[in-house]
Amino acid sequence: MLASIKTLFFSIVDYAGLFPPAKLELQQAMANYARYRTTSDAWMLGRFVLPASRGKEFAELLPAFSTPQQWFLSLILSPDIESDIEKVRALKNSEAIAVASVEIPPLPPTQIEKVLSYLPKEVELFFEIPLHGDFETYLAVICGVGASVKIRTGGVTADAFPSPAQLCKWMFALAAAGVSFKATAGLHHPLPGKYPLPGQSNNFTAIAHGFLNVAVVAALIYQQKIQPEAAVELLQQSSTDNLHLTPDGILWQDYQLNLVQIEKARQNFFRSFGSCSFQEPVEGLRELKLLN
Repeated sequence: MLASIKTLFFSIVDYAGLFPPAKLELQQAMANYARYRTTSDAWMLGRFVLPASRGKEFAELLPAFSTPQQWFLSLILSPDIESDIEKVRALKNSEAIAVASVEIPPLPPTQIEKVLSYLPKEVELFFEIPLHGDFETYLAVICGVGASVKIRTGGVTADAFPSPAQLCKWMFALAAAGVSFKATAGLHHPLPGKYPLPGQSNNFTAIAHGFLNVAVVAALIYQQKIQPEAAVELLQQSSTDNLHLTPDGILWQDYQLNLVQIEKARQNFFRSFGSCSFQEPVEGLRELKLLN
């Protein structure tokens, strides 16, 4: 496998099998994650996404799994943040569990700094910004507290998918502020296109973004190698005809990234995306012959 692909997609998929449209039972989702960690594609697998409210149930099921030796969790808090933080602390007492990140639901900007005192400082914090919220106001507050952002790139209705222009505007604003982000929902496919909405018939579709495009565009934005108009165009590319992969980097049209630039963008900017399926992203890359 080319180092450029592995660098671009290393630990990029946070497995969210508990959430729509998959909505698996916890034991099944845990079994899936444990199995994925033993496959040749495990390098793409990131954190196991778990509501903090289900932490006790998770801990009770954990002894049934011999692998992985340590579970890396991304815990999603409910609006009852103070209560959920106690559940986070309880999970952190287990040697088999590493709370790698905490995801906080949308809050009024004025509440973000207030709740920060409840949150563990040694984990990555992702504050969700509403799709139609005042992005600049939220970003100013989040930048001031040194946290990260969670943005929704899809959902179960067509209006849950931001436009390419809107998504690019967010990414440029985040890069300018020096704030990293994760995406959630809607990124099951490497390339953008019209796909059936989750849980709906094929008659109900939406234009979904491609995680390959988002990852490359995010890296180009972070490295200040692309302008907004070109970024929107590249985000909408629905084929890999102009994508060239080498052992040393990625070239898409006239835009080039080396391995160091890709790695820094992933470490410091586009952190991951949540998906209720791990197999769909993997199979999508394999269909494009980007994986062995």
